[in-house]
Amino acid sequence: MVDRIADPWGERTPYGPGEPWPVRVDGFLEGDLTEADVDRWVQSASVLHSNGDAMDIAVADGRIVGVRGRAVDRVNHGRLDPKDLYGWQANHSPDRLTRPLVRDDDGRLVETDWDTAMGRIVQRSRELLDGPGGWGHFGFYTSGQLFLEEYYALGVIGKAGIGTPHMDGNTRLCTATAAAAMKASFGTDGQPGSYTDVDHCDAIALWGHNVAETQTVLWMRMLDRRRGPNPPAMLAVDPRSTPVAREADVHLAVRNGTNLALVNGLLREIITRGWCDEEYVAAHTIGFEGLQRVVDPYTPDRVAAICDITAAHVERAAELLGTSRRLLSTVLQGFYQSNQATAAACGVNNLHLLRGMLGREGAGIYQMNGQPTAQNTRETGADGDLPGLRNWDNPEHIRELAELWNVDPFTIPHWAPPTHAMQIWRYAEQGSIKLLYISATNPAVSLPDLARIRRILARPELFVVVQDLFLTETAELADVVLPGATWGEKLGTFTSVDRTVHLSEKAVEPPGEARADLDIFLDYARRMDFRDRDGGPLITWSGPEEVFEAWKECSAGRPCDYTGISYDRLRGGSGIQWPCTADAPDGTERLYTDGVFNTDPDYCETYGHDLVTGAELTADEYRAKQPAGRAFLHAADYQPSPEVPDEDHPLLLTTGRTVYQFHTRTKTGRAPQLDAAAPEVWVELSPADAARYGIAEGDLVGISSARGAVQARARLSGIRPGVVFVPFHYGYFDVGAADRVPRAANELTLTSWDPVSKQPIFKVAAVGIAKLADGDGAASPAPTVGGSAPVGAALPPTAGGPGAEATSRTQKE
Repeated sequence: MVDRIADPWGERTPYGPGEPWPVRVDGFLEGDLTEADVDRWVQSASVLHSNGDAMDIAVADGRIVGVRGRAVDRVNHGRLDPKDLYGWQANHSPDRLTRPLVRDDDGRLVETDWDTAMGRIVQRSRELLDGPGGWGHFGFYTSGQLFLEEYYALGVIGKAGIGTPHMDGNTRLCTATAAAAMKASFGTDGQPGSYTDVDHCDAIALWGHNVAETQTVLWMRMLDRRRGPNPPAMLAVDPRSTPVAREADVHLAVRNGTNLALVNGLLREIITRGWCDEEYVAAHTIGFEGLQRVVDPYTPDRVAAICDITAAHVERAAELLGTSRRLLSTVLQGFYQSNQATAAACGVNNLHLLRGMLGREGAGIYQMNGQPTAQNTRETGADGDLPGLRNWDNPEHIRELAELWNVDPFTIPHWAPPTHAMQIWRYAEQGSIKLLYISATNPAVSLPDLARIRRILARPELFVVVQDLFLTETAELADVVLPGATWGEKLGTFTSVDRTVHLSEKAVEPPGEARADLDIFLDYARRMDFRDRDGGPLITWSGPEEVFEAWKECSAGRPCDYTGISYDRLRGGSGIQWPCTADAPDGTERLYTDGVFNTDPDYCETYGHDLVTGAELTADEYRAKQPAGRAFLHAADYQPSPEVPDEDHPLLLTTGRTVYQFHTRTKTGRAPQLDAAAPEVWVELSPADAARYGIAEGDLVGISSARGAVQARARLSGIRPGVVFVPFHYGYFDVGAADRVPRAANELTLTSWDPVSKQPIFKVAAVGIAKLADGDGAASPAPTVGGSAPVGAALPPTAGGPGAEATSRTQKE
């Protein structure tokens, strides 16, 4: 038995390069139950992080009572994240929504029946669609936590039923730069590497990725390699002293917003010190001379001055990267949510292209996702892109979809780029979007500049629909609230970072009148009576497997080809990686093994952008480059962040996660073990900054920006001086508190985004701090585990106690 709150990563199972990762099966059952008390085990995978850990759901007396890892699965070999182990308890929370809600004449949300709730949505939809402006008044904002089938149905409704380009999701906040960087470098979306690259690599570089707390099972795999023979070297780029940074051989604690300068400097060292694979670069890439010209001025001394690190550290990092034989890189929010995000992420792609480190064991890259089904939003078009990773600016791709859906090509929005999330909210603010349909996400906590978001949601002219499990901060501002079913209560598939597709079976019935999201979308389509060009129903599906089969047809011949996958093939064994076709019936472990990339003008997903301005390139401009299956080496000069410290706001804010919580705590905040481990917001300061402001551990601190202010208890941590960290999980106020003290990190963040990926910049807000009250000797609520580990104070360790004891069985047992 292991307390997985006290030890989120569990027992080590060391192994060497090229050896199989040993099996370790983790599990947790409620109360005193044992496996003998379980009536049946139902196959699924995690929806509380993007790793894709496969698990079985334990069912007894018609309810979920626990989980265990799936030993046969390629992703986790039986291991589970703490959020996997305990988060399922949210399904049973007494405050689940069980009936639809509508706003009455007095402005209150009151329970009603489905016909009334759907009738209001359809009535408003019809008024808008039949009136002037039509499709332009609709906006859809979805999640990274639904199933593939639900996204595809939503994509068809939006693109072929209504014909609106205003469709995106909260994946814009976490994964948009991953997609943009892979499109820019390789021609289309899709991770080149495989999780098994950890088993073969001799160096791991983590670029703004606190994998220990965001994808803990992937971290377990890395740690097991590090504890075995011939361990891989490790580089970490992060301003905080995370578990990754403390483990790394080289830690670059760069100043927020300077990632591109760092990457440019490292690329310069790779080139000037002769560490390029010249043969690979010549045969498989375009743009080397331009890249060399841009990075040449970024000497170690110049990079050190910009990033506020030492030149010696830059040189050590370059040597680690340049002399490795099998390099694995992983990139996440420290790059994606920061200044010049796409350019910096493309810089990591450049590194792998220069070194020929793609398409073979141990030489791979993960442009990571932050959410469990973010990959599916991008594949199916629910994030605004076209389904099947098609190019909105390619008329032939539009024709293919029009033929598939039997609609007029002009119905499908393709006259301009899809509307990204931040622009959708701007249109709602301006009044051109009049109906905003929000599914399975909580933007009143997760978006930047929250005071503005609340004002938008509260506009009387905006009709807001929220589809969710609980009365979230966003649902409280809606006109209609629809109760959704969640994981374990519905059937569908989802795809993890390395393209592994999993099936999640229905284990139990949802509570009350709650419905699966797919059922709600299909009901909306039926009531709206969307028609194809022959007058028949646009959507005829009645269940998830029918939608999956339709999706397979849509994916055929595209990079994300699912045609060789079926529900039956996913049952009982491991997940399967796309593309899975007749030529690759067991899936495809790595992409670009032959050095041929998806950059052909007739096949690619984008014609590219200017990395500095975001300007779209035309098809003719793209064709003139004559890519011929070669990857692009993109380069850009470093520019300062859109907001820098000043006299009133002398510090930089960065936001992020803790291992115990996910997004806005809609589920994890209702799991007792997870909630107790990280119950309240905190602010991390370096000891130097704390001394400067007279702040001690546990003191109440006010943090302010040009947009708002929050209050939080101080944790003195290993974060770099000049930077403060506030986790973004916590809502505007603690609903259980007597006074509503603002505490949401996104009260402080700015409305600014990357010019290419359009991902908001959460990592560079300028803030001021002040001590508000003594902590009277009490510690802050920050966990002592992870990046919030204290320095200079002996504090009681974070632990879950007997209620958090989980089983863990290694293969040798």
